[in-house]
Amino acid sequence: MRVWIDLTNSPHVLVLRPVIEDLRARGHEVDVTARDFAQTLGLCDRLGIAHTAIGHHRGERLPDKARGLASRTTALLRWARRVGGHPDGSRPFDVALGHGSNDVTVAAALLGIPSATAFDYEWATVQHQINCHLARSVVVPDVIPPERLAPYGATGKIRAYAGLKEEYYLADLEPDTAVLDELGLDAALPLAVVRTPPEVSLYHRFHNDRFAVVLDRLRSQGQVVVLPRTDAQRVELREAGGFVIPERPIDGPSLVALADLVVSAGGTMNREAVAVGTPVYTTFDGKPGAVDDALIADGRLRRLEDPDAVDLVKRAAGDDGESGRIRRDPAVLTDLLLSAADG
Repeated sequence: MRVWIDLTNSPHVLVLRPVIEDLRARGHEVDVTARDFAQTLGLCDRLGIAHTAIGHHRGERLPDKARGLASRTTALLRWARRVGGHPDGSRPFDVALGHGSNDVTVAAALLGIPSATAFDYEWATVQHQINCHLARSVVVPDVIPPERLAPYGATGKIRAYAGLKEEYYLADLEPDTAVLDELGLDAALPLAVVRTPPEVSLYHRFHNDRFAVVLDRLRSQGQVVVLPRTDAQRVELREAGGFVIPERPIDGPSLVALADLVVSAGGTMNREAVAVGTPVYTTFDGKPGAVDDALIADGRLRRLEDPDAVDLVKRAAGDDGESGRIRRDPAVLTDLLLSAADG
């Protein structure tokens, strides 16, 4: 089988890395396209994922996103027609896969290629309206009520999995302390990892004032690695001083696993922390999704209400989160995504 995988954002590289490896181990041919956005291309290089870079992010406004979708989909169509089953005699694609990628779902539909889409936050309505209507399989966590997905056209297409996607793609993670040396961190001192609010997003349009207070408090208590989402955030953090700001893609999962505390406005890093047993606060201001609601109800994720209540302290010796880890087989995700090719 020939499989096309499209990566449009940094977390998708981590999510689909074990799927790509599993597909190739099964003997399938895999072609990867990737968008130049955030650290997507850098992470592909770091993880050794051969890819064709196509397109870039066009901006956060809805008209910009629409132009970006049209432009990149057109570029993907040209690429797929060139490499997939056309005059050069190359083998056609049997299925196209993406994690929240509108571009590959639209391109695949125009080419008549069955596709699967995956996501774990159900309120990104514009994205899901496109993907769920066009994809043959919709791969989501089983805690998302199917009735929430029905308006998107997902009825009869849902392929649900247990737990968190992070428990699958981090199943083989053994934290590497080399990331501490790479960033000049002292393993004996308290360490916080902070992910800034996702300003470039359709579903998170709220200014998050709590972050300034949290950052100042954490900076006074220990080492703070901040992972900005935009160049403007990076500049502002440099000007503030006192933070460690990686200049290139790093081993983020290992950093999260080795941290004493994680504070994040986005979903993926919060759930990575949950998956590896690191204490974590969320400052997400958008409409809560079923996954985070379940984690908060279980006490595995805490909502940050009072920034002054956040304390950065070194975890006790032996408290590495391993005892509470759940490691799931990534082959489960592979099977669910490949269900789109079953007809």
